[in-house]
Amino acid sequence: MSTSSSNSEVEQFMAGLVKRNPHEDEFHQAVREVAESLMPFILDHSEYRKAQILERMTEPDRVVIFRVTWMDDAGNIRANRAWRVQFNNSIGPYKGGLRFHPSVTLSILKFLGFEQTFKNSLTGLPMGGGKGGSNFNPKGKSDGEVMRFCHSLMTELQRFIGEDTDVPAGDIGVGAREISYLFGQYKRLKNRFTGILTGKGLSFGGSCGRREATGYGCVYFCENMFQQRGESIAGKRVLVSGSGNVAIYSIEKAIEMGAKVLTFSDSSGFIHDPDGIDAEKLAFIKDLKEVRRGRVIEYAEKFKGAEFHEGKRPWHVPAEVALPCATQNEISGEEARALLDNGIQAVSEGANMPTELNGVHAFVKAKILFGPAKAANAGGVAVSGLEQSQNALRLSWDHDEVDGRLKGIMRDIHAKCVEYGSDADDGSVNYVKGANIAGFIKVADAMLAYGAV
Repeated sequence: MSTSSSNSEVEQFMAGLVKRNPHEDEFHQAVREVAESLMPFILDHSEYRKAQILERMTEPDRVVIFRVTWMDDAGNIRANRAWRVQFNNSIGPYKGGLRFHPSVTLSILKFLGFEQTFKNSLTGLPMGGGKGGSNFNPKGKSDGEVMRFCHSLMTELQRFIGEDTDVPAGDIGVGAREISYLFGQYKRLKNRFTGILTGKGLSFGGSCGRREATGYGCVYFCENMFQQRGESIAGKRVLVSGSGNVAIYSIEKAIEMGAKVLTFSDSSGFIHDPDGIDAEKLAFIKDLKEVRRGRVIEYAEKFKGAEFHEGKRPWHVPAEVALPCATQNEISGEEARALLDNGIQAVSEGANMPTELNGVHAFVKAKILFGPAKAANAGGVAVSGLEQSQNALRLSWDHDEVDGRLKGIMRDIHAKCVEYGSDADDGSVNYVKGANIAGFIKVADAMLAYGAV
């Protein structure tokens, strides 16, 4: 199939998808990125095209929308909207996080659920794809307000989830506190102690290594890409965005592996530390963000030589490695070109879809090591899957056991990307193509086996 024919098929497919899902830009972007690399493969495999697999995979099994009513500390009644997008359960129960943030919309949750389907498939674990959340903003809320919101949300959500049906987890705005409140309310309502949420506390069914998993996995995947070329992340300068769990533990693992981390950020701007972040500085960041919930400018006030750049992102700082760990679309096409101009060698996506589509195109065309989110940040859901296994077996593994399994899963994901993304002509690897095809095949073959369901 010629490139022009494939492009025409993509445009025709996308026109139908946009018509069915108007005003959902993030969802359109996620699907287009997948369709561009999948379409030639689908056109070469008539069984997938005949069964309309891609069309079916881009339509969620169901979307649940509901109101969450709660009371603030002043006694005022408040109301928010919440969603659960159960996208595809062809290879296992729906699995994907809950996000609490004012920016949450159906479009964002559909893009995340669609990506989650491929990501979960890549892990090799029996997990389908789903996502959920609310436009509730936990920032500035008291513990009591967050508790009342979480209890109200779970009162409705419990109708649609279960350990063999749908297993939510945390995401932006949903950490250990929120998961604990949600799980407590589920247990009270159902009178059952079972693994219907992951990211739980260690005292009630959580897994060692879950907090670190996405960040560690992102760096493990980056190292796997370097090793494919006979190199290592050790000695490389690294740019990290964000300052949540993914960013903090990406920084931690990169430091452990001998890299020099120069940046981190939050919504107010970014820190550039030319001397590099060491263990002492990382401990300060953890206290700042995980305990005091402060702003990154405090780092520059604490450590001489560090600079705070208000309202900016770190992608113009010269470095060899970029780990975007903040949020979607944080690397524009212009910023991607700036990274390339400054000698970037590898980008490993810790956040979900952090690079705009024209930025993805720039990275792929330049043939740098570019690990897309569905592969590079799969470590979090991988350890969530391991938490499900531990809950089902009524046992727990220590940190070394979990971390060893995480390394193996990330290594296997990398191998699948290489298998389906290698260029026979020059030996380069298109990790976007490899991840999309590898993630697609497992789900698609299951859907074919089920027939028209």
